[in-house]
Amino acid sequence: MVGCNSDDPNPNQEMYFPPLTGSEWEATSISDLKWNESQVSALLDFLEEKNTKAFLILFNGRIVMEEYFDGHQAADAWQWNSAGKTLVAATTGIAQQEGLLDINNRISQYFGTGWTSMPIEKENLITSKHLLTMTSGINDENQFVIRPNLTYLADAGTRWSYHNVFQRLMDVVSAASGRRFDTYFESKLRDKIGMDGSWNFGLIFNIYHSTARSMARFGLLALNEGKWDKEQIVDEEFFKESIGSSQDLNPAYGYFWWLNGKSKFMLPGSQNVFPGALVPNAPADMYAAMGAEDQRIYVVPSKNLVIIRMGRASDPANLSFAVSGFDQSLWAKINAVID
Repeated sequence: MVGCNSDDPNPNQEMYFPPLTGSEWEATSISDLKWNESQVSALLDFLEEKNTKAFLILFNGRIVMEEYFDGHQAADAWQWNSAGKTLVAATTGIAQQEGLLDINNRISQYFGTGWTSMPIEKENLITSKHLLTMTSGINDENQFVIRPNLTYLADAGTRWSYHNVFQRLMDVVSAASGRRFDTYFESKLRDKIGMDGSWNFGLIFNIYHSTARSMARFGLLALNEGKWDKEQIVDEEFFKESIGSSQDLNPAYGYFWWLNGKSKFMLPGSQNVFPGALVPNAPADMYAAMGAEDQRIYVVPSKNLVIIRMGRASDPANLSFAVSGFDQSLWAKINAVID
């Protein structure tokens, strides 16, 4: 566990951003924050039991807890899985603020018609915003994003369905910028906030890998609504849109961010609508990047918190693509420490 940086005269108040290079990162202690130290061991035991590799808590950007398990080390990279979709959303926002694209324009404007197997009048309904909000109307039976699989199921904007076709947004950014997506992402986002890591472009899934601290850097950018220190990396208005209900079908979903505290929610792989909040015992204002096998970035503005969890699935026999009972169990342990 990281201790308090005694050189900072006021470690808990002003927002802190670590340098873009090197390992320096200011810290503060649980005792300084007057959290419940007696509950820390129960949290750590739970994390280890649930196959965690890395766990971090930032308060106002400073490290309060930084723990590694199962032989994982700070310099080791791990996959973000679908939590990495939020990186795509942020990069799309940057491309829009640079005037390269407009999320309200139809997809075919950027790389031509016929990118789906839908009737042309239905394909032309689909905009980048529909991909950001999972409302493209494309059939979600097959996650392999090739033209024969991109068939019509509903008009864009009328059906929420979690689908791997989001990857086409990466193609939009690439076509609009004239650069490979990963090259554009690295220069406009990753390097601007001192992240490490890289994309693995697989046959079916495009997955980002990085250290836990890099995941925390992105969480800190998110906590500050797209701003890193004195530079607005992602347009503030776009970022606020990203963490707001993007449509009425699933108000717990923004632009690839999951939103807590809403009246109802939907989950991947289902058309069921569930009443109440995603994670009832987590702060209502929390928004989260969520990936398979319980990769998590929790951002809590009301508490100035960023919380990172990387690792293997908490319950390998009961894999969950997004929200699971794991989140509520973990938040019960976190609440016992921070409240």
